Amino acid sequence: MPGGATQPKRGPPSAAVQPYGGPTRSVRLRAALRGFVPHRFPPTAAADPHALPAPGAVAGPWRAPRRVGSVRHATVAFPPVTTLIWIVVVLIAIGLYLSWTAGRLDRLHARIDATRAALDAQLVRRASVAQELATSGVLDPAASIVLYEAAHAARQAEEEEREVAESELSQALRAVFSEAQQVAAVREAPGGEAAVEELSQAVRRVPMARRFHNDAVGAARALRRHRKVRWFRLAGHAPFPMAFEMDDEPPAALVARAAG
Repeated sequence: MPGGATQPKRGPPSAAVQPYGGPTRSVRLRAALRGFVPHRFPPTAAADPHALPAPGAVAGPWRAPRRVGSVRHATVAFPPVTTLIWIVVVLIAIGLYLSWTAGRLDRLHARIDATRAALDAQLVRRASVAQELATSGVLDPAASIVLYEAAHAARQAEEEEREVAESELSQALRAVFSEAQQVAAVREAPGGEAAVEELSQAVRRVPMARRFHNDAVGAARALRRHRKVRWFRLAGHAPFPMAFEMDDEPPAALVARAAG
């Protein structure tokens, strides 16, 4: 060469002077083995933040290598079909049980209405027979007045005063027929035998009718106190059933005569 300069030997550049235009062979090998694709490399001049990047280097912040094939799709976990079937079966069973309870409660309310109607019929019959006996003339005047007033008050009483009026009629009947001699005297009068017999049947049927009614009321009240009936309002708008409380003890002389 001119000037006596010797031409340098050509060959691959050493690793010390290799430009930073891309990853070295060892970096590419490690990335390939791990399944990574390197796309960003940190700048070499970490000590000087204002230094320019080397020729061929990609400018920008350092990003972690992205793993190839690592994307996973999110899946929603559903309960198994058997669990859903059991849930449906349980809900159907609960619905059937509540329906059966509501039907039973309706039947008890209907039974209460029927027994109350029967009790009212027996009370009216007892008051009517007592009033007819008081006006028949077979009793003495004092007994007739007492029995007539009590029977009339029982027939004309309002619903709120019904129990008190019927109890007073029971007391008047026991006062008039407290002894067997009085019952025998009434039987000896014209038409007294039929009147005493009818009155005896009336005073014996009233306690039975009231017992049937109160039994139905007790069963309905016990069922309506359950939490399931209150929570689900199975009774609807039906009023809370109330028992009929009164003095229904019949005269001992009339009952003994009827039994004999």
